[in-house]
Amino acid sequence: MGRAFEFRKNRKMKRWSAMAKAFTRIGKDIVMAVKEGGPNPESNSRLRAVMQNAKAVNMPKDNVERAIKKATDKDTANYKEVLFEGYAPHGIAILIETATDNNNRTVANIRSYFNKCNGTMGTQGSVEFMFDHTCNFRIPAEGIDIEEMELEFIDFGAEEIFADEDGILIYAPFESFGAIQKELENRGIEILSSGFERIPQVTKKLTEDQIADVEKLLEKIEEDDDVQNVYHTMEE
Repeated sequence: MGRAFEFRKNRKMKRWSAMAKAFTRIGKDIVMAVKEGGPNPESNSRLRAVMQNAKAVNMPKDNVERAIKKATDKDTANYKEVLFEGYAPHGIAILIETATDNNNRTVANIRSYFNKCNGTMGTQGSVEFMFDHTCNFRIPAEGIDIEEMELEFIDFGAEEIFADEDGILIYAPFESFGAIQKELENRGIEILSSGFERIPQVTKKLTEDQIADVEKLLEKIEEDDDVQNVYHTMEE
């Protein structure tokens, strides 16, 4: 199995197990999708994907509809996606994806977490190159031959396809998202969820005490409402 499989197995969405955080994150994704492409999921593929993700984490339909309605209001601020980079203690690279309506607040907060936990906030591009930017799709396993699908979806950018307890996962480079989404829909294959991840190219093994130092910083960052995703090079 490839790196995407190992990454997914170790991560297991553990950092997003808190439903409240998942709902907040998806709520922001809805606002950004509607502001970008309008409130109709049939003509807005980004919104369509977010609504599938909302369903996957059992976000109530009322919450989804309310978020779409709120996003169509011109007084609702849009969120800006901003990437932060830096180092935790013991040379662990950290990449932070945020969605913010107040960049000054977010910059100040993220910088304070690095400072408090003996980390260093980096400049743009300082660690981003250490991660592969990927997209992924989860589909039901029923009636799917993985080997056949791998051969067919190579043309659309798929690099890794594997099964886990919740279905089949397709991983591809970030820029292949649209082509794979379109092909799955054309074939009438249900998309259970989809998203983007940054997979570290190399990870570093730490001692238990060192892991605790890094976890302290990760927890502070992850608790911030502006933070959507956090990636790092520490071996899980």
